Amino acid sequence: MSTSEPDPRAIFGERRHLIAIAYRLLGSLTEAEDAVQEAYARWYAMSPRQREAVESPGAWLTTVAGRICLDLLGSARVRRERYVGAWIPEPLPGRTEWSDGPADPADRVAMDESVNMAFLVVLESMTPAERVAFVLHDVFRYPFAEIAGIVARSPAACRQLAASARRRVRAAQAPATTATTAGQAVLVRRFKEAWEARDIKALVGFLDPGATMAADGGGLVGAALRPVEGGERIAQYLIHMAAKAPGLTLLERTVNGRPGLVAQYAGTTVTVAAFHLGADRITHIWAVRNPEKLRAWNGERVDGAAL
Repeated sequence: MSTSEPDPRAIFGERRHLIAIAYRLLGSLTEAEDAVQEAYARWYAMSPRQREAVESPGAWLTTVAGRICLDLLGSARVRRERYVGAWIPEPLPGRTEWSDGPADPADRVAMDESVNMAFLVVLESMTPAERVAFVLHDVFRYPFAEIAGIVARSPAACRQLAASARRRVRAAQAPATTATTAGQAVLVRRFKEAWEARDIKALVGFLDPGATMAADGGGLVGAALRPVEGGERIAQYLIHMAAKAPGLTLLERTVNGRPGLVAQYAGTTVTVAAFHLGADRITHIWAVRNPEKLRAWNGERVDGAAL
């Protein structure tokens, strides 16, 4: 048992790691910030004597934040049933998130496979308990004994939840790309150039015949309410949208750790597009247009740190 209250700097130092966990659990940077903020509020609501009695403040904060996320996931499923159009996870800019200084491994949120858009979309298919067990164990390597305290189930049940989640990943995850990151960047650049040139034939050539594009406007801006399926239909849709929105500037940016595109109008980011490749063609496009999910792309400060 601790003999003095934990160092506030060490407590605050857990924040980045907690947000990294919460973002993967919730698919929303805004909700992740709120969850972590609530965990800290509960920590400081305790008396100094109660805080001194906590053997591992980091584990305590993780447990509390995990429970908050579990509750949020349950309510989010209800909210997303009423969501206008497709709900796509909030995209992350391609730099070290939530850090103004040198990064440590826990800060590199957008640098591993667990935050690429295809993976986050698969997580959306899981039950809240599956998602918590899978993310904490398979991504962050927490033991099932600790996860059990978060989801209020036995370690054996948590092991089963994680196994069920892995089956969902294997069944639903988009096929892996054979291209290197540099190769993906080249393909996305050529796709961008074809779009700017209104070259529908070239666009079709860059898209898999069975490609799918989903757009998230959240009912706040115009967006296709249902996924657009088929390479040719996607190309036609993109040409139609480009004609309706003159003055857009397309920029190559890293989105959730992979090459993507950002559309700006008068200097404001209005769309962020994430891509997935299979057999060196684009198989999936996720276009986020909901302005509430683009705060980090428009220079707004997120949880005290400019992204």
